[in-house]
Amino acid sequence: MLKIRLARGGAKKRPYYSIVIADSHSPRDGRFIEKVGTYNPLLKKDDPARVTLKLESIQEWLKKGAQPTDRVARFLAAQGVGAWTAGNNPKKAEPGKKAKERTAERAQREEERAAAEAQAKEDAKAAAEAAAAAAAEAAAAPAEEAPAAEAPAEEASEG
Repeated sequence: MLKIRLARGGAKKRPYYSIVIADSHSPRDGRFIEKVGTYNPLLKKDDPARVTLKLESIQEWLKKGAQPTDRVARFLAAQGVGAWTAGNNPKKAEPGKKAKERTAERAQREEERAAAEAQAKEDAKAAAEAAAAAAAEAAAAPAEEAPAAEAPAEEASEG
């Protein structure tokens, strides 16, 4: 199958693309049949030299059955050759299986942490109540024991 696609050229971090007709099995920057245009992404979007196309040659190749890639189809639609429609892939943004597993594990850990916090609060509240009850008992108990403690002192002084 023939494709109308981009072949990358240029230096590192300075891309420059040739628009070529190539067999779909050949490498991206490898063997091609004909060069039919250029694309320089470093130029401004409104610059006429950003995309140059040999429209007559491209139309001949389209009649022969060559399929443009998505990016080249955009360029052709901008020039009035053919139509480009945006693809709709709703599953693209959906997380993968591993990401879903990690999210489930994170939610489970969060639930366990919240339950542990609630349990700790209940334990602290129960401990505070127990301490308050013990303090109340301790306050009441010495009052009752005080006369008993004085009695042996009185016996000692009598003797």
